[in-house]
Amino acid sequence: MKRITFITFIYFLIFLASCGGINCTQLPKTYSSYKEAIKTVESAHFKIQETINTTRSTWIQEGSYYSCDGKVGFSIFKIHGRKYIYSGVPITVWKGFKKARSFGSYYDHHIKHKYYFRLNKP
Repeated sequence: MKRITFITFIYFLIFLASCGGINCTQLPKTYSSYKEAIKTVESAHFKIQETINTTRSTWIQEGSYYSCDGKVGFSIFKIHGRKYIYSGVPITVWKGFKKARSFGSYYDHHIKHKYYFRLNKP
């Protein structure tokens, strides 16, 4: 029985290692660029991790949300080919974005210039 448990544990570790990314609680406090921050957030493991289809939007190509605690998190939006990251976004704002009649209008009124991601360069 101990051998089966040990083998199961080894397979679990191999599975975790193959998934890549880090746990959201282990995210660095500093980033050298927004591109690095976006890549790190997108590859980390979160309790809530959602990307929605925004094809009906004329200028927001993609919207994603990442949260460790299910209350606040990061939002990443792809707009005209460029990605923008925001932190401290409440899940209620994300849910509002997902239900919005106009993604662009909701983004302008509820996210843009209200939430920021600040670089703390090393």
